[in-house]
Amino acid sequence: MPLHIEAIPALETNYIWAVHDDEHCLIVDPGSSAEVLDFLHQRKLALCALLLTHHHHDHIGGADDLLSSGPVPVWGPADPRMPQVNHPVREGDRVPVPELDLDFGVLETPGHTSSHIVFHDERSLLAGDTLFSVGCGRLFEGTPQQMQDSLDKIARLDPDLQVYCAHEYTADNCRFALAVEPDNNELRQRAREVERLRAEDRITLPTRLGEELATNPFLRTREPEVIASARRRDPDCGEQPADVFTVLRRWKDGF
Repeated sequence: MPLHIEAIPALETNYIWAVHDDEHCLIVDPGSSAEVLDFLHQRKLALCALLLTHHHHDHIGGADDLLSSGPVPVWGPADPRMPQVNHPVREGDRVPVPELDLDFGVLETPGHTSSHIVFHDERSLLAGDTLFSVGCGRLFEGTPQQMQDSLDKIARLDPDLQVYCAHEYTADNCRFALAVEPDNNELRQRAREVERLRAEDRITLPTRLGEELATNPFLRTREPEVIASARRRDPDCGEQPADVFTVLRRWKDGF
């Protein structure tokens, strides 16, 4: 059966991703249960697994309710703040979902939180709050160097991967990115596309990793124009990618 990946909007800006074959369904980062239960009921889908990227409540808040009707594998980081996880995984581990004939790899991507992970296969990247379209997550627990390293890991993946992020932040991210790289033609094109999609109340995701590499300033900390922009913002900016990232993240936090 063909696989479908659908976004379930929840809370204010969250997307809970549902991967299904019209019979079995994998749910990613269920921050709320009501929307997921309604989705499963309407499509007559059987929940077969949960994938959790990090401990924030808007990513795991619905997990207990979803598990109340019966246990399923719950894959996520080994973090005591996530008691729902019954299959803890680390970098290099594999996550099989036999009902959907899927097998994900795991990358540890600390920065947004200390134990954040992402899942990927040959087609998709389930990015949680590490990578957003044209942006990245705030640093709540990690350091700029950790987040730079995490984004570098993602940047080495197949550029044709479809990136499924957990929030609809793309329009705001584009406005910031244009302040950093106003002459980036691919970014300007992406911003116009995003403006059109949001005007039609449509989702801006998934995005392609290759497009992110061309437009996302947090993946472009080695690019001369991004470096120059960071140094204009902070003349004391160092030369290393993490130094540039630090300036960009501080700038974005107050943008």
